[in-house]
Amino acid sequence: MADFSPIEKEFLSQIKAVIGENLSNEQFGVSELADKMNMSRSNLLRKVKKSTNLSVSQLISQVRLQHAMELLRTSALNVSEVSHQVGFSSVSYFIKCFREYYGYPPGEVGKKDESQLIPTPVGNLPVDAPVRKRNLLAWAIVAVLVLVAGYFVYTSRTWNSQPTIEKSIAVLPFINDSNDSTNVYLINGLMESTLNNLQQIRELKVISRTSAEKYRNTEKSIPEIAKELNVNYIVEGSGQKMGNKILLNIQLIEASTDRHLWGNQYQKEAKDIFELQQEVAKSIAQEIQAIITPDEQSRIEKIPTDNLEAYDLFLKGQDLLSQGGNENLKQAVSFFDKAIALDPDFALAYARAVSAFYYLDLFKREKKHVEQLTAYADKAVLYDSKMAETLIAKALDYMSRKQYSSAAPYLEKALEYNPNSSSAIGMLADFYCNYMPNTARYLEYSLKGVRLDNAPQDSVTMSYQYLRMGNALIQNGFVDEALRYIDKSLEFNPQNPFSRYVRAFILYAKNGDLVKTRELLVIEFKKDSTRFDILQDIAKVSYYMRDFESAYQYDKQFMQLRETRSLDVFKNENLRMAVVCAMKGEKQKAAELAKSFKDYVDNDKSIYRSLSQAVYNCYEGDYKKCIENMKLFAKEDNYQFWLILFLDKEPILDPLKENPEFKKVMKEIHARFWKTHDNLQVTLQEKGVM
Repeated sequence: MADFSPIEKEFLSQIKAVIGENLSNEQFGVSELADKMNMSRSNLLRKVKKSTNLSVSQLISQVRLQHAMELLRTSALNVSEVSHQVGFSSVSYFIKCFREYYGYPPGEVGKKDESQLIPTPVGNLPVDAPVRKRNLLAWAIVAVLVLVAGYFVYTSRTWNSQPTIEKSIAVLPFINDSNDSTNVYLINGLMESTLNNLQQIRELKVISRTSAEKYRNTEKSIPEIAKELNVNYIVEGSGQKMGNKILLNIQLIEASTDRHLWGNQYQKEAKDIFELQQEVAKSIAQEIQAIITPDEQSRIEKIPTDNLEAYDLFLKGQDLLSQGGNENLKQAVSFFDKAIALDPDFALAYARAVSAFYYLDLFKREKKHVEQLTAYADKAVLYDSKMAETLIAKALDYMSRKQYSSAAPYLEKALEYNPNSSSAIGMLADFYCNYMPNTARYLEYSLKGVRLDNAPQDSVTMSYQYLRMGNALIQNGFVDEALRYIDKSLEFNPQNPFSRYVRAFILYAKNGDLVKTRELLVIEFKKDSTRFDILQDIAKVSYYMRDFESAYQYDKQFMQLRETRSLDVFKNENLRMAVVCAMKGEKQKAAELAKSFKDYVDNDKSIYRSLSQAVYNCYEGDYKKCIENMKLFAKEDNYQFWLILFLDKEPILDPLKENPEFKKVMKEIHARFWKTHDNLQVTLQEKGVM
């Protein structure tokens, strides 16, 4: 067992005491424990993980099971009574958890002697006092067995192990059996609900809708599809609506053999649509022996609305939302509003409307839907605070108002409720890349996305997952690995509009050739002249090359595009543009851009704020203040590799580049980055990424 410092022992004792006080409360989880400990949820997760190598939910479950063992040994309570006393409302789930932890069911506790009551090792948590009384000889035997069998035999038996390949599943697009194309939205809605319900089950690995969608009209066989998706089970479905009846045919197929494991033909009244959705998901899970926890079951059984007309309107809106495009988004909002008018408590309709509002306003300088978005997000959470979709809606609300630190907990909680959601994982990855930059978290969620969604070889979804992974790796300084993943992204989809863009910078990290980097960026920009992101990077590379004339021409084009389209983007580049404009004699424009940059920095909540302030100080000629802010930035963690590559090429900092203090702080910034990089490399090697 690990040795704990006095502070760690006290911390863990407090946690266990709080859990003990709330033992019978099944709803007592991570958030409730964080509140009782007066800690943020993220801080609690970090501290527990560091001390015990367990997640907080694992720790809570472990304490419950240790108390269960004590009750079974010392009281006359039966298994069912003990189950409820330690917070398990489902006796079968309690038995499953107990068996996984101790290696035998709770009914056998009375048949064991003291030396046999040793749990399967699941972490480094100090065991409770009753367990510490175990026979020392038994511990010696266990220690020898651990040494002989090997450390990883035990540590691989984690409390919450990843789903095995036997429980990976894809839901193919359902077929509309009716000649009436207006029913397509209903059949798509049934497919979506089946997928969403299965995604609630942590023990399953469920391929995303985007990856499965390309097989809507495929002629490939089930074994071929399964091989491309890397799944062991396929769900097929078809249906139609006839009057007030819904006819639905569902089949579960063992992918490798194309053998039908289970099938059913449902004929339900339209009013029983929710019962139908639940029954399909539960039947599939039961057939492949996936355990559904009580929490998961309650989420699957949750009915979004009692008003069937409202639900029908909602499905129409959802179908348009999935298609994207401004006109579809506006029509989707109209359907969601009609659904809400019929059921003002319809949380999911509010949440979906928030998504539509958010994407209608994305990148726009003038946000037209902020008030509606906030009002709908608040109502979504008010009417259902334990649904992934409503939590994402609230996160989008905060993001639309640039309150990014407030958005993060909602996104992470949404993923906790829907662990198979590739969209939630993708949102979190992009969030830690673009909105609240943190290279380690970006890499964490990019890796989760790649591992969750094993999609077909030409899948657009998988191309973007590998793009994220490549971008996350280069931001952490892993050049060769980043190039490998970005090339995989292009193998999946050679037309991915962002992969070659990122690849140009990865190649710069490898060869240091700015001229070649600019050439590659120009090639990509010529493919799509609306790509303002590439345009400003061409200007920036020219700026670093000290080709200020070219930088000015590209910046001018970028600023015109930004103004014409009323875009609220790349304000962090305004000081660089100010320098270039000043060189061309455009003093007033330069002053406006510099002021805009200063306003941006004053409101910046990211780790880069002090660095941006330092660059602005140097621009203003306040070199002392510049170095002070550089020293503040040198204490930050998880900043991007681009900073290491380009900061010493920043013309604004030229007056300080021979200053001893400046050199020292630059050295500290580099050293801190590479130390983080080396620590991360060990983790990636353990996970098989490198």
